[in-house]
Amino acid sequence: MKIVFFGTPEFAVASLRAIIGAGYDVCAVVTAPDRTGGRGNKLIESDVKKYAVEKGIPVLQPEKLRDPQFIDTLRSLEADLFVVIAFRMLPEMVWSLPRLGTFNLHASLLPQLRGAAPINHAIISGFKSTGVTTFLINAEIDKGEILLSESTSISDEDDAGMLHDRLMGIGAGLVLKTIKGLEDGTLVPTPQPQADVFTPAPKIFKTDCKINFTQPAKIISRQIRGLSPYPGAWCTLRLADDKEIEVKVLKARAEYISLGLEPGTCVIKNKTFLVATGDGAIEIQQLQPAGKKPMDAKAFMAGYHPHQFI
Repeated sequence: MKIVFFGTPEFAVASLRAIIGAGYDVCAVVTAPDRTGGRGNKLIESDVKKYAVEKGIPVLQPEKLRDPQFIDTLRSLEADLFVVIAFRMLPEMVWSLPRLGTFNLHASLLPQLRGAAPINHAIISGFKSTGVTTFLINAEIDKGEILLSESTSISDEDDAGMLHDRLMGIGAGLVLKTIKGLEDGTLVPTPQPQADVFTPAPKIFKTDCKINFTQPAKIISRQIRGLSPYPGAWCTLRLADDKEIEVKVLKARAEYISLGLEPGTCVIKNKTFLVATGDGAIEIQQLQPAGKKPMDAKAFMAGYHPHQFI
């Protein structure tokens, strides 16, 4: 069976590696165009492209997915199946090409957490479990018929990075099961459940990452874990000398004690970095000043004198 794989970030590489390891013929990989950035404005290639080149797989990087030359190239490959993981929305002229269809791996238990950031929002929203789902792509985003799913629990210690890595591994296994089921005809697609209320998972912007310390400690803790290590929950910190710096808070724990202080006020107690919240406090354990590397709270307090988050 011939497969064309669509994907861009590290999350997709695990599944591509599993497909190749299982002996399937990946006749091409479609990924994002190279871009420039970072120090020296260097050329940046996607994680999927790097892996595909390493394995000698042809790489397609169309700027526009409706480009006639790109469509002709895809058609000429005569692939049986397209597999899509962490890629942009495909037009029907693409996803309708293979005889077995096109399926996507989504990092949630659909229909929950449809959208661009399901891993982050699972933690931010306080979910106790989440998972991965494979589904057939149709004209609506994340609404195609479900093929398979697998769940995992979310602990109070999990951050987005930990959950990402766990779902990446679970997803790779589910992708293989889905390919096999489509190949031998044993998978029966199931329409997604219809209901009035589902939690969405839209793209996250910097304004969504700003910490509001008037909120309850539990909510703030979930926001910090759900955005760590990337993009990172942040706030402006006023130091004792009235200088203000922007910092990301990467690790924190809710403390159900009342400091009796204005939310955002910093307290150093028994060498612990506490911040007053709307209903208690959080203990900050790791943070990153703008332009600096992440550091634990002890190292931060040795170089800075925090007064209040504003």
